[in-house]
Amino acid sequence: MNLDNVYIILDRPEESRNVGAACRAMANNSVSHLRIIGKKEDFDDERVRILAIHAANLWENCEFFDNITEATKDCAISFGTTRRKGKRRRDKYYFPEEAAVKADGISSSGAKVAIVFGNERTGLTDEELNECTSAVTIPSSEGFASLNLSHAVQILCYHFFRQNEKTLKGHDGSGFTPIDLGRLDKTVTSLTDDLQKIGFFKITGRDDQERFWTDILSRAGLSEGEAQYLEKIFSKMSGLKSK
Repeated sequence: MNLDNVYIILDRPEESRNVGAACRAMANNSVSHLRIIGKKEDFDDERVRILAIHAANLWENCEFFDNITEATKDCAISFGTTRRKGKRRRDKYYFPEEAAVKADGISSSGAKVAIVFGNERTGLTDEELNECTSAVTIPSSEGFASLNLSHAVQILCYHFFRQNEKTLKGHDGSGFTPIDLGRLDKTVTSLTDDLQKIGFFKITGRDDQERFWTDILSRAGLSEGEAQYLEKIFSKMSGLKSK
């Protein structure tokens, strides 16, 4: 695990003190990159610093974005945190320790990993969770399942920290760096273009197809060479169909 490649993303947090507490939780576990969906001027700098204490540098170096897609574009995988399941939400959920193992090889290979946390009151909406490529859930009491934002950050960062302790030798031997989500989006577009050319799905089904391929390929951690090879296979397939 390379913790320097782990990015914590807070989506529309409302309480400045929670941002500060999240900074402290991150610093406790050697995670140093913070990104926020929102504007810096919407937060009370003093309140953030009161809870961050000696981790205020994470707030000072925080990056701000308009949406999750932009904030995770340079990452190879993004874990959206959620406690809710439903028909429109993801089928597969990682537990924190499973997400840490999954992220180990990816981060050790040089690619970035994002963990996305929703708003304190609402969590991640269906649409926001769908902007992530994977989902992670923290088991908790059915009688009181909702966790404080900074506590959730602490739990995920702790598991990533512990995974790093287990693999201090670093590289998992995979021999390549997974492509980031921005590059993966080009591969998914190429694949779905070719599938549409051969009539594999109707135009109205394209969104579902793109989501499916993004989910499965991000979990696979494709190298650049593998992405190009897949694109060539699908391109040749559509070419043969046209003949």
